[in-house]
Parts: sequence; structure tokens; C-alpha cells
Amino acid sequence: MLAAMLCVAGCGGSPQQEGGASGEPEAGEKLTPVKVVLDWTPNTNHTGLYAARDKGYYAEHGLDVEIISPPETGADQLIASGGAEFGVSYQESITQARLQDVPIVSLAAVIQHNTSGFAAPVDKNIKTPADFEGKRYGGWGNPVEEAVIASLMQQENADVGKVEFINSTTDFFTGTAQDIDFAWIFYAWTGIEAELRDVEIDMLYVKDYSEALDYYTPVLATNEKMIAEQPELVRAFMAATSEGYQYAIEHPEEAAELLIEAEPDLNAELVRASQTWLSPRYQDDAPRWGEQKATVWSDYMEWMFEQGVLEGRIDTEAAYTNEFLPE
Repeated sequence: MLAAMLCVAGCGGSPQQEGGASGEPEAGEKLTPVKVVLDWTPNTNHTGLYAARDKGYYAEHGLDVEIISPPETGADQLIASGGAEFGVSYQESITQARLQDVPIVSLAAVIQHNTSGFAAPVDKNIKTPADFEGKRYGGWGNPVEEAVIASLMQQENADVGKVEFINSTTDFFTGTAQDIDFAWIFYAWTGIEAELRDVEIDMLYVKDYSEALDYYTPVLATNEKMIAEQPELVRAFMAATSEGYQYAIEHPEEAAELLIEAEPDLNAELVRASQTWLSPRYQDDAPRWGEQKATVWSDYMEWMFEQGVLEGRIDTEAAYTNEFLPE
């Protein structure tokens, strides 16, 4: 979601199973090339991927992983078509895609609970969803945005018709200084950046207003063909990726430096502060990193249907799997 918040063709055979007892490839052993497409510019949602690559976890599982930026059409299309074997997506976009028979499947929840919400500088005086009335919202034109805002406002007998919706291409800080009053952000990135800029904001987390809105965002995804035809490659990728996120959970400072080294154009101070905030939230109260619950998928799908965002229901059990997460 928050996408444009972000074809390269790729293919991969089965990962090499030979090697030493440690799982490390033998000298000269060929690694299986794999592409992972991001949903947006690199940020701390993605740290586990970089850790798995740069700490050698992917290589230990027989994989040569390339992390790529999304095309203008977005990551989901590339994942679904097999242009990238894996990628970063969102529960909401996968739910919408599967209604159109797009064969994309979530493999893991990157963050266990929804850390997104509506943010505004404090001088906009937006303390509750009722305060959205008469304000300008800057978004990207997805119907789910208005549905979420409407559902929050309805709880306070406020009228979503009094919100001006603007398709905004600027960042939160530029936008709220120019032509919008509030926007939907991930606190781990934009919220932390506000702290570093000494910009006071009011943050309304969507999960605080409905359990159904505590959905998984972002997630790691693949397509049904990969699962059916190359399950061992999927298993190897998820084993190494889980190690990467576990490293980021246990070593946030070191993980931040890996991301900074890999993507030197990022604001290093922001990466470090964001990683400190986000690392304990990757797994949070789940029994293991990446775990997804059936109720989270079904409850959010029902909410989308009831709000008119979905024209029909999907089989949520086919939209995600925990099968490839290591025990």
C-alpha cells in the first residue's frame, strides 16, 4: 500500500542442496540467482533482506539474491508474473489482487502489527478522526484510503464527505507545508523522521480504531507457480530471510549499519533511529518472526467487503501461507 511508497525478468532453478554440513556452499558451487523486488525506496522495513544478503545467509542456503527497485507498475505485478521470484507487498493489495485472480501469495508478515496511521502536524489540530472534517487528505488514490477514513469518522458521527481528497506526489513534510493537512504514514519511517526534524505530529494509528485494521503491512510475497514448482527454493529463501530479520531483531545497531552501507544515499541518522524503534516490532508478540494468523486475513477481507472496497470475497487461506517459515 502506501505504494509508490515502491520489468526485470528473473528465473531460478532449485537451490543447490550439496555443500558442507554447515549448509555453506562448497568452493565453486553455483548459487541460484534470485530477485527480490522492493515496494518502495529502501528503508528499515527491508533491513532483514539486506542482512540476509550481506551476512551471507542467502549464500549459505545456495542463493545469490539481488534486491531490486520496483517498476512504475509496482512490485505486485512483477511478483505475480515471475519477473521477480519474491517481493515486498501488503495484505490489502494482495487481497484486492486475488479477487482479480492474480496468483500472489504472502509468505511472511514483515511486521507483526500495523504501525501505520494518519499523521498531521500538531498545528493542524487533528486529534481524532472527527477532526478530518474540513481538512485536506493527501493520498495516492486507492479506494481503501477513503474507506478507512470513512470508517474511522463514522465512529464519531463525522462526515467523510467533508474531507477533500488530493492525490499527492510530495513527501509528508512538503505536502503538509503546502497543500494537505494529513496523510497516511508508517511511523517507523516518517514518524521517526518527524522526531528527528523536531516536527511535532499527531498520530492516529488505524489499528486503535478497529481490530480488523490491525492487518499485515508489509509482507513478503511470491506467486503460486513458485510455490507449486520450486518449493525448495521458496523454503531456502524464507529460511535465510528469517535469519536476516532475526539478526535485525537481535542486533538493531549493526543491522542499521548494514543498510546504510548498502544504500549510502539514505539518511544514516534516520536509519539508525528507525531501526531502534522497529526491530522489536518485527516479531512482537508472535511465536516466531513472520507468523500470520488466519483471523487477521479473514477479518480484514470481511472489513474490505463490508466497506465496499471488495466486490466479492476471496479464499483468504489461499492468500497466505506459514508453510515456508522455519520452525
